[in-house]
Amino acid sequence: MQSAADDAVSTIIEKWSAAFRKLDADALAALYSRHALFYGSNPTLYRGNEGVAAYFNALPRWRAPTVQFTDVTIAQVSPDLINFAGIANFDLGEEASPLSVKITWVILREDGDWKIVSHHVSSKTPLIEP
Repeated sequence: MQSAADDAVSTIIEKWSAAFRKLDADALAALYSRHALFYGSNPTLYRGNEGVAAYFNALPRWRAPTVQFTDVTIAQVSPDLINFAGIANFDLGEEASPLSVKITWVILREDGDWKIVSHHVSSKTPLIEP
């Protein structure tokens, strides 16, 4: 049985994936809080909806990008806060090699809707070996 948190995250993943396929920066930015902090695939920290849109507008214009989320873990912290972790597997078509990254989101209920308030991706390759 799916919880309300599972439903909220599933909806965001569906919308995020659909907008990414079109490289629709405005649709992607609309999924984020006006207070969002966003670390993507480069070292720059982007802030708010405008920052998120700027990040996605600066990406290469791949012809047929797709993303699939796997190894998803969801924890509802409070009625208005969800923690999410998973793997984002990007297929960027013939123009680039496939890419898989670890991804975390903090999702907050803002103005009655679920919004991503924190977005962070990192390499799956260990930086420090135990």
